Amino acid sequence: LLFAMGLGTTITFASSHWLLAWMGLEINTLAILPLMCQSHHPRAVEATIKYFLTQATAAAMLLFASITNAWITGQWNLEFMSYSLPTTLVTVALALKIGLAPLHAWMPEVLQGLDLTTGLILSTWQKLAPFCLLLQINPSNTSLLLILGLASTLVGGWGGLNQNQLRKILAYSSIAHLGWMILVLQFFPSLTLLTLLMYFVMTFSLFISFKVNNSTTINSLSMSWSKTPIISSMVPFILLSLGGLPPLSGFMPKWLILQELTKQSLAPLATLAALSALLSLYFYLRISYAMTLTMSPDTILNALPWRLPSNQHTLPLAITT
Repeated sequence: LLFAMGLGTTITFASSHWLLAWMGLEINTLAILPLMCQSHHPRAVEATIKYFLTQATAAAMLLFASITNAWITGQWNLEFMSYSLPTTLVTVALALKIGLAPLHAWMPEVLQGLDLTTGLILSTWQKLAPFCLLLQINPSNTSLLLILGLASTLVGGWGGLNQNQLRKILAYSSIAHLGWMILVLQFFPSLTLLTLLMYFVMTFSLFISFKVNNSTTINSLSMSWSKTPIISSMVPFILLSLGGLPPLSGFMPKWLILQELTKQSLAPLATLAALSALLSLYFYLRISYAMTLTMSPDTILNALPWRLPSNQHTLPLAITT
């Protein structure tokens, strides 16, 4: 299944024909569905069905847009999207695929039903193929992308404020970061790619550290101090980096994006985006506070886990951190 997922994304990468790109996205979706419901928990099955419906809708829209484009222009190439109707449809379909606001509502719900490993695949690898298409069609409709990006940063900031579930918080943080990438997509595509890669590294280490602690709520994070003291002291740095504080690495893409937006004389937009980053920063601080500054009531049960040797592979976690 993992091989098929990789294959689907690679087909989309390599294609210059709309049908082939669509087929790659479909293979990708179909391959992750069994991975999502492998635990057979009702919540996981529900999340899988929600994911399947949204992805199928997006794929149908994409196919419809590409057929419309072929009907108007008489060719199937990705690069020649000269008419506004198919371009807008494709942009909206891909926004639904990666979960940009206002088409984001499936993302927290789906992520909440999955275990952390599948959730990690969903919030990193599954974003690659749609982003590759978005970068290739080079949408001419600038205001649509700016609206999508700004809405995503704001929704990603506000949605995560009142959450207690870590996976939902991670979903909202994913929406906010995707919003940042979309804002700068048409002005400076390589910067979008840089932001995506930075986001992947930070999200990877965060998901794996939560997996090592086996925690899915903010309250259960306070136990991590007695389980994994070193991870607990490192995770706040990753969280603040996601929030975009200098001198951590997450600050670089945000800084460059704001600089690029002001160069394009979109200063009000840049200001709004920067203010929405504050909202995200609040709930990252909440998580790091729960992790490092609150002591769980230390009963014997909590003191036990660190004495047992862990069977988790921590090398990828160490590298990404």
